[in-house]
Amino acid sequence: MPWPQFAHDAVATLAAVQPSQWCRAFFLGAAGGVAVVAATPVEARTLLMDYGARKAHNNKQQQQQREGQHQQGQQQAGTPAPQISPSRDRLLSLVAAVSSWGQIPHSWFVAFYMASLGCSLLWLVQYLAQGRLLDHIAARQVAAESGPPVALGQVAVAWIIMFLQASRRVFEHATIIKPSKSTIWFVHWVLGLCFYLCISVSIWVDGSKSILDRRPGDIANTASLFKILVATPISLFAWVNQYKCHKYLAGLKKYSLPDEGLFRHLICPHYTCECLVYLSLAVVTAPPGQLCNKTLLCALLFVAINLGATASGTHKWYGEKFGAGAVAGKWNMIPFLF
Repeated sequence: MPWPQFAHDAVATLAAVQPSQWCRAFFLGAAGGVAVVAATPVEARTLLMDYGARKAHNNKQQQQQREGQHQQGQQQAGTPAPQISPSRDRLLSLVAAVSSWGQIPHSWFVAFYMASLGCSLLWLVQYLAQGRLLDHIAARQVAAESGPPVALGQVAVAWIIMFLQASRRVFEHATIIKPSKSTIWFVHWVLGLCFYLCISVSIWVDGSKSILDRRPGDIANTASLFKILVATPISLFAWVNQYKCHKYLAGLKKYSLPDEGLFRHLICPHYTCECLVYLSLAVVTAPPGQLCNKTLLCALLFVAINLGATASGTHKWYGEKFGAGAVAGKWNMIPFLF
């Protein structure tokens, strides 16, 4: 096939992809990337994923292990000290060099929630003013869409859930979260920012036909009302309890073990609440005949894998710092599963 024809066909194929499919592709690709990093050797994973006290602790522990292995090898006559293979040593050196570049303050996480809040307001203004950007994305979605759309009332509730979540997180950063000197790799920050920009579209894109019609009479029906009634208490529970968790953590003595409230049963209940927020969004925006919205299920998968990897590392760090008994019987993030 001639190059011009191939390029034309490729552009035409990409142009035919729905906005919701682009969102799903991003969520699944990001989830896969995090899963791959989480499966790398512990030394590389520490460099790429850990931050703050956990990163410092893991780096120190790995250094002590290497020194202990070297001393053990010297003490055993005729037995050389265990060596890291040259290829693995080169890989770790490369990862260390790459991850050391572009370290930014962990406090920059607040940009996620400010961006989310800004996007919520943007789409509200676009809807009320019949803005071209929203109408363009919605028209692209409707052009390749089949089946009944998500009701306008479902979209409105999803917008409220996301708006309240972002507003509370901005409030927390302004009032209760203590400044920290810890840093994160800028790739984490860019990934998180892209996630929140993408989720701001995902919560309404499957209701594009309802948005374009703008008929108040079609705000909700029996099925959509049922989904709203199921999702609303889930989101409220998660919203309230995540705030309690963050406030409790902010009041703890630095690097002490949280063991009150939901922390009695879970290592990271604030992560549990985060997952519940996205579960409620997936339920409330489910199209007719479906239990959950597929786009937001993909978002939930990314959140679960991303936070699950961090929760697993936190469990390990607590066990090493405070003893195995301190974390015995506690789930990382998902009761009865993980």
